[in-house]
Formats: sequence, structure tokens, C-alpha cells
Amino acid sequence: MNFATVSGSLCVCALAAASLAAHAADIDPQHTQIGFTLKTRWGQTLQGRFPRYSGSIESLDDGRERVRLRLSSNDVEIVGHPSYTGMTRGRGFFEADRFPEVEFVSEPYASALVADGGKLAGQLTIRDVTRRETFTIQPSACARPAIDCDVVASGSVRRADYGVDRWVLAVSDSVRFTLRLRVRQDAE
Repeated sequence: MNFATVSGSLCVCALAAASLAAHAADIDPQHTQIGFTLKTRWGQTLQGRFPRYSGSIESLDDGRERVRLRLSSNDVEIVGHPSYTGMTRGRGFFEADRFPEVEFVSEPYASALVADGGKLAGQLTIRDVTRRETFTIQPSACARPAIDCDVVASGSVRRADYGVDRWVLAVSDSVRFTLRLRVRQDAE
């Protein structure tokens, strides 16, 4: 084998690797649910949701993956409670007019995580405050997680860590996030 053949083969392999690195599977908004729960001082559990969001799962050149999610705080709602919805979008919570998005970018992880379950860490940004948070991925219920079944993740964050410190006497500091995620079918 001569030098030209070897270097040509290496270029083809490098281009193939670069193509794989650029691959991203978009989150499927038809089959993904992003929600949270808050507890009130009176023992009431409030169910919240982010009906508008965008995101993807990126395949990195080293074989790992990374999740990127952007949630619209302008559209966040507390299910069945319009007054709480207004409060959640307002100054004391997400302050959606100034900070229209909540963002999560995971640290790179092995693709087996979505099948086997485990911890997923990343950077969560709320109201321009970024902190490292860790969420738990549940073991998959199918052979092709995120395509044939939901990837289920959950974790709790403290509101005060992000400057969301109003109504502390009425609503607990802990917010429990739950995500049921799928990717678009054309991402197979």
C-alpha cells in the first residue's frame, strides 16, 4: 500500500468521523413532557409544565453524547391554576420578561446511560445563574430508548440557588423536575 492510498484512507475516515460528530437528534415535542412539582406550605402539590421547548441530543466525536434543552419560561404554567401560572412567570420566580429561557446542557455521557440508567450532570441556567446539577436517568424499558420508549429523568433543585427567592413562606425551596424525552423518528 502506498503513501497516497494510506493518506486518502485516513482523510475518508476523518471526514466520516467529522460527519458523525455533527449528528444531532432533535427532541420530539409531540412525545416529550417536561414538568416540575412545587409544594406549598399548606401541603398542596402544584404540577407545573413547560409546554414550549427545543433541544437535541448531540453525538460527539469521541462516541459520547450531550443533551441540550431550552425551555420557554414565557410559557411555563401551573396546571389548573392561572393565578399561580402568572406568579411563576413573574418577578418572584422565572421573571420571564427578562429571562425568557431556562437552559440545560449536560456534560458528555456514554450512550449506555439512557439504557442502563444512572446520574447525568450538567449546567442548568435559570435567570442567568448557572449551576452544576445532577439528574437521575431511570433504566430503559425498551431496546431503543428515546425512540421506542421515553427516557425518564428526574432531579431536584433549590429555587434560592437561582435567585428565585420570593414566596419562600408559601412555596417550598425545592423544585422537582421530571422529564419524559423522545427524539424525532427521522433521527434513527
